[in-house]
Amino acid sequence: MRFSDVVAQEEVKAILHRQADEGRLPHALLLEGAEGAGKLPLALALARYLLCESPQGGEPCEGCPSCRMTRLWAHPDLHFSFPVIKRKATDQPVSDDYLPQWREQLQESPYFSTRQWLARLGAENQQMQLFVGESDALQHKLSLKTSRGGKRIVVLWLPERMMEPCANKLLKLIEEPPPQTHFLMVSQQPELVLGTIMSRAQQLHVPPLSEEDISEALQRRGVSAEEADYTAHLAQGSYTQALLQDAGEDDPQFQLFVSLMRSAYSRKIKDMTEWSEQAARLGRESQKSLLAYFQRMVRESFVRNLPSHDRLNYMTRQESAFTLRFAPFINERNVSQITDELARCQRDIEQNVNARMVFFDLIVKLTILIKQ
Repeated sequence: MRFSDVVAQEEVKAILHRQADEGRLPHALLLEGAEGAGKLPLALALARYLLCESPQGGEPCEGCPSCRMTRLWAHPDLHFSFPVIKRKATDQPVSDDYLPQWREQLQESPYFSTRQWLARLGAENQQMQLFVGESDALQHKLSLKTSRGGKRIVVLWLPERMMEPCANKLLKLIEEPPPQTHFLMVSQQPELVLGTIMSRAQQLHVPPLSEEDISEALQRRGVSAEEADYTAHLAQGSYTQALLQDAGEDDPQFQLFVSLMRSAYSRKIKDMTEWSEQAARLGRESQKSLLAYFQRMVRESFVRNLPSHDRLNYMTRQESAFTLRFAPFINERNVSQITDELARCQRDIEQNVNARMVFFDLIVKLTILIKQ
């Protein structure tokens, strides 16, 4: 990953280049912004640039031993820390346990979603986190000498997933790291990062991508201009979502949304029960993502009723075809209540309430709200 491989974000690149070249890069930098804006690719490009022994023209040289190792994300002075899952309740997993999967994901594409990472981990009911053992592992790594006598980089993905004991043990290390050590943290929800961690890092906002930038990037991949423009509009500033749309991935979340609303409208107890059991079988992270998707679809359905909704809607052709008839059922009388119920359901899932009870309660309430 080079700076030239990162889609757009020229202003952020210029800031990072200037800080690196002038020796003013903070020891702890937090890149924050929405998923798919390019935060992780920027961190990877910066890490490669810092580790290169002979950078040229604002890019790594590609020929030095450090560049050859970082192409495989296997440089001994480049450390990764990222959320993982427990296979058993007694496990104390750390990032190194899943390093092969992480490197495979980076080689495939540094633009990936949390759902894709969960799928690669084979997560079921687990919620991914940075467990307390992660801090001990990082402290051990950084206590050793660097292999080539230069800089050392820690790329920490999603610090908001860090358990509090882990964060507390890392505070001193982040505040006063060993010489020439830089923490590059990548966050999608900086408001959830522990305040003491935030206070020790310099924040840099990475804005969503413009539709024009996403469209140009897709066209460089061989997508037609018309399809690239359509996909870029749906992506809402996320190149990750644009790649998923371009790959033609069929989203099972859409099918669950359709069956939820149809079951609620028909009020058939058998269908309602089957739907709640199907949703309950998903993993916790998948359930949270599903409920976030439901809230988005309710919003899209409501907006569809408004005049000149074309530029305000962000739906696939499949979603648009469904909401053509469904949208009238989402109106001023019930849109807030439906959204509130979905948000409460998401909160309960995050707190590990019995999923079958949560989803059946949701569909029962929707049978009333959907006909208001």
